[in-house]
Amino acid sequence: MDPIEEVLTALRRVIRATDLHSKHLSKTTGLTAPQILLMQAIRKREDGGTIGELAGEVSLSQATVTSILDRLEKRGLVFRERSTVDKRKVYACLTDGGLETLQGAPIPLQDQFARQFRDLQEWEQTMIIASLQRVAYMMDAEHIDAAPVLDVGILDRHSEHGRNPEQYPANREASKKE
Repeated sequence: MDPIEEVLTALRRVIRATDLHSKHLSKTTGLTAPQILLMQAIRKREDGGTIGELAGEVSLSQATVTSILDRLEKRGLVFRERSTVDKRKVYACLTDGGLETLQGAPIPLQDQFARQFRDLQEWEQTMIIASLQRVAYMMDAEHIDAAPVLDVGILDRHSEHGRNPEQYPANREASKKE
């Protein structure tokens, strides 16, 4: 195989692995990777966390986190609670059903990747980062805004089976920007 084919095959494997893992998450939990990551971030915090704190924790915009929380709240996995000390603050908390769902959820692909990446020597990590940044540049993708979440599609899409996220006007607009 020539070097270009090797690179394209490796890229395709990364994309395919991400897609397969996203489908596995959806099939086993009915959730997307960003939803699970957000729920994990809520679980880590003693108070659940405000939208701003959670957005920082999972490296997503506050608007995306709000949209994901809306979907999780509709499913009864999270609830929001206004602070008794500062009425401007609203905390997201997991319900018992949310905790139960997280316990049975597979490990997100990026957690698995992060563990193995941390085990590499610093020079190996630097080499991988530089190479991937160069690949993004070569694909004219360095200007695309992307969160550090291994998932396919838009991050606040509907995860319900049988629904096409593109059928929703807000999702069509977000896809045009990607």
